Amino acid sequence: MVKTVKDPLVSKLTKALKSKKAQNILVLDMRETGQNVCDFFIICHGTSGVQAQGIAENSIRELRKEEGFKPIQVEGLANAEWILVDYGNVVAHIFREDMREFFRLEDLWADAKITTV
Repeated sequence: MVKTVKDPLVSKLTKALKSKKAQNILVLDMRETGQNVCDFFIICHGTSGVQAQGIAENSIRELRKEEGFKPIQVEGLANAEWILVDYGNVVAHIFREDMREFFRLEDLWADAKITTV
């Protein structure tokens, strides 16, 4: 089932991810898990490292240009296996497909409310 999350940054970020064909986008609501990591994790993947890198770079560029959002930190962009884009209360994890299957990050946070975008 596809739902929306009522957070402006999450909505804009998932829209930017979809525009570059990010696959299987999940939003994990971390607010009620007892974990103070952030409010939301967004997890998605590209079919290759080049696509994952393009998804990340486009999302960063679009959010900065359109909304003035600038990530606090970006990790993994060079090797494009697991790219982390940290906006503080929202953290995006953009994987290469095989790395997502290997790490299965969404299973680590199974107690979060998960929304498919």
